[in-house]
Amino acid sequence: MTQYPYYSIVIPAYNESARIQATLESVVACVRDRGWQAEVIVVNDGSSDATAEMVKAFARNAPEVRLMENPGNRGKGYSVRSGILQALGEVVMFTDSDLSAPIEEAERLFAAIAEGADIAIGSRWLESGRQTHRQPLYRQFFGRCFNAVTRAVMGLPFADTQCGIKAFARAAAQTVFQLQTIERWGFDPEILFIALKRGLRVVEVPVSWAISETASPCLKRSPSSVGMPCADTTASRSSTFIAQRSRSNSAVPRFKSETRGIRLAAHRPDVLWAANEVLSGLRIETMEHPCPTVGLLSRFALHQRR
Repeated sequence: MTQYPYYSIVIPAYNESARIQATLESVVACVRDRGWQAEVIVVNDGSSDATAEMVKAFARNAPEVRLMENPGNRGKGYSVRSGILQALGEVVMFTDSDLSAPIEEAERLFAAIAEGADIAIGSRWLESGRQTHRQPLYRQFFGRCFNAVTRAVMGLPFADTQCGIKAFARAAAQTVFQLQTIERWGFDPEILFIALKRGLRVVEVPVSWAISETASPCLKRSPSSVGMPCADTTASRSSTFIAQRSRSNSAVPRFKSETRGIRLAAHRPDVLWAANEVLSGLRIETMEHPCPTVGLLSRFALHQRR
């Protein structure tokens, strides 16, 4: 009789040959030390380096590990969705390949699921003292701004939507990820929004966290990479979007809006316009906009109509 794992750990990976070996060693050691009946799924997102070969070689001596291959580079959201929907465990989770949140923190999320949560999400900000090595200030700034906007517009009550470690009861995972539409950056708020709309219980769990010393430079990151877009990339996307809007309208709408007590920043007209469209119940035609925040808000409008 086939014995299925109880836990599934999904790790999306793009050009991770520099650290995938160490990551798998840490994850498998944790699984074995704690006696977890678990599988470890590495989803290779079209890497151009030796990531896939290294995972295959490691798996020959670690039956817990298996490799999934994307049809080219599709993005982190696609990779996580694909891995979780094909996972066999009763509790499924995903974590970043750099293990910024140590894999041992999964135990805290599993405990929350065991206590009745449908979804347990790691949080860097519930107990910020648990951060042993923080992100650069510009990434903290953009991350907190993005979180404030998503909380305001999407009604998400969480302190941290972007932390790269989240766990799901199997039924919740199947419900949420079959409805997920964002395949690259920005999928985390979407899955949390879907979960709340479906009446699932989401618990935020403080976790230890440290930015990886081997994180790829900003300009070399894949579209599926973890965290906020680079500051210069965001600015250029915003400028392009504003210019496009200015050509089609005499001026970019500027307004202030408050939802759940959070004021949207008036210096981001691209975000404000999209938020205005959503809050006004208007349809946004462009689902894959160059500005990630606009694309995310347009997905929000789609789910609101469902």
